[in-house]
Amino acid sequence: MERNQEEELRALQDTLYFIGGKWRIPVINSICNGNRRFREIERSIPGITTRMLSKELKDMEMNKLVKRIVYPDTPVLIEYIPTEHCRTFGKIILEMINWGREYREIVIKGGPKRKEEE
Repeated sequence: MERNQEEELRALQDTLYFIGGKWRIPVINSICNGNRRFREIERSIPGITTRMLSKELKDMEMNKLVKRIVYPDTPVLIEYIPTEHCRTFGKIILEMINWGREYREIVIKGGPKRKEEE
């Protein structure tokens, strides 16, 4: 089966746009791990600013990754729920976590061994 490099590049660019930036995946991971309210999400991600989290959540809502639900309580309660579209990315995030753990091991131990070193 012949691969269409142009289509693959377009798909990769779409994926990079989806996960774009430093904070998108940590925000997705936080929400998918049960953090629903703004402050819960913010506390679960060291280093993220309030402004950046607000921007990410707005972008994610616009791109149909999260649904913003407003409960008319006093005070108003707002929750962010991952969409099914967002949840489909969970397997990829787990693979990225596993790859990151493995890569860290390789770097810390000085790189992979060559066959003749084993």
